Amino acid sequence: MNRSLLRDNAQFFEWAMRLLDPLLVALVAAIAFRIYVDDWQQLVERYTLAIIGISLVCAAIFPFVGLYAPQRGVTLFEEVQRLVNAWLLLATAWFTFLFLSKSGTEFSRVWSIYWIVAGFLVHLVVRGGIRVTLRTLRRRGYNVRRVAILGAGELGREIARRILRTPWSGLEVRGFYDDNPQLHGHTIEGVPILGAADHVLRELDSGSIDQVWIALPLRAEARIRELLKDLSRFSVQVRFVPDIFNFTLLHHSMTEIAGLPVINLTESPLEGANLLLKKIEDFVLSLSILLVASPLMLLIAIGVKLSSPGPVFYRQERVTWNGGRFRILKFRTMPIDVEAQSGPIWSARNEGRATRFGTFLRRLSLDELPQLFNVLNGTMSLVGPRPHAIAHDDQFNKVVHNYAFRRRVKPGLTEWAQVQGRRGPTPTVASIERRIEYDLWYIDNWSLSLDLAILLQTPIEVLRGRNAY
Repeated sequence: MNRSLLRDNAQFFEWAMRLLDPLLVALVAAIAFRIYVDDWQQLVERYTLAIIGISLVCAAIFPFVGLYAPQRGVTLFEEVQRLVNAWLLLATAWFTFLFLSKSGTEFSRVWSIYWIVAGFLVHLVVRGGIRVTLRTLRRRGYNVRRVAILGAGELGREIARRILRTPWSGLEVRGFYDDNPQLHGHTIEGVPILGAADHVLRELDSGSIDQVWIALPLRAEARIRELLKDLSRFSVQVRFVPDIFNFTLLHHSMTEIAGLPVINLTESPLEGANLLLKKIEDFVLSLSILLVASPLMLLIAIGVKLSSPGPVFYRQERVTWNGGRFRILKFRTMPIDVEAQSGPIWSARNEGRATRFGTFLRRLSLDELPQLFNVLNGTMSLVGPRPHAIAHDDQFNKVVHNYAFRRRVKPGLTEWAQVQGRRGPTPTVASIERRIEYDLWYIDNWSLSLDLAILLQTPIEVLRGRNAY
């Protein structure tokens, strides 16, 4: 096999995948139809049109979630996440069509579920097979991109370390090029420093380098401009890695605004398709939980009324995403005048403010159930950083660096920090900083599968009762 065959036909490979996926969806749907649909011979025309429509929707949706973006260097988890998002959107489009067209009775529910589940699993296996094949070829020297790094400082070394840790990405560092003559002839991270930055131009003439990565500090703007001018004479791919590793980043990305390249340093992950998925997740799951829990909530409401005089619900103003205000709902666990003098303070063990029934509710977090209504009206999410009282929010925002970043998503009924045992009061700056680290990690790594994992862990954490009072 020609070692440059895959590299030289990357565009063809992408379009082959764009064609393969709709065909795969159609094939699985057709097989499911033949197996599960009774009187299939009389229904061929109707289902054929549906399958063609599904395939066309697939061709439109799958690129939208980044399924055909370059996968070189993308982790398996990230690729599976994209597949999950793609199939959830496809399933949502199908069931929305059935609902709006009132044609749900004309198609088998078993067939719909089968092709969605089987289609996703088959797609996962196919993508996994392609991934394993490409990784094997890259480890053997096929489809490899040879990289020259301009700059042997800390940024360049970090780039080399990351590439060396991921040999399956198909990137091979040929060498560093740095203007500091004291570094020439040495090796860093096992990679030789081959000379000054200008020396890379000679290598480009020989065709031994596929990509040039510029890893110079931002202050070296004049030198970067000079190198870009020299590199413009070659057809090699040039990448500039901005020196932003020392910045505090939140789901950063590149975009283009008015024709200008822009680096988003604090971007919310819930944009576009992700935002739609999150809204669907919140609406469907919160409504389902509310329907199941409604008898229990009715009993709790009666218990609250009998335990002490006053309203069933406790309402308090909190901050939602982007600094907006809303009134959070809880079952009342304290007498109505208990905060008249103290104001909102952290609950503590054996504090004596809650009623006996309220203590029971807090112990099992049952007082939080009314927040399902907050989720349904869009002011909260099922999963997200827990909202704090306004007084605490203002206090933490002054003393904790990056505290405001947690407002880039909606507050949640449960959270990553909670299932990791970080529930409860945060009396010190160090404790709230640790809590915020968990919040920011969740925001930066958000995925639908992460939300589902947190939701599944939440009942277990509630039963453990850590810091629940």
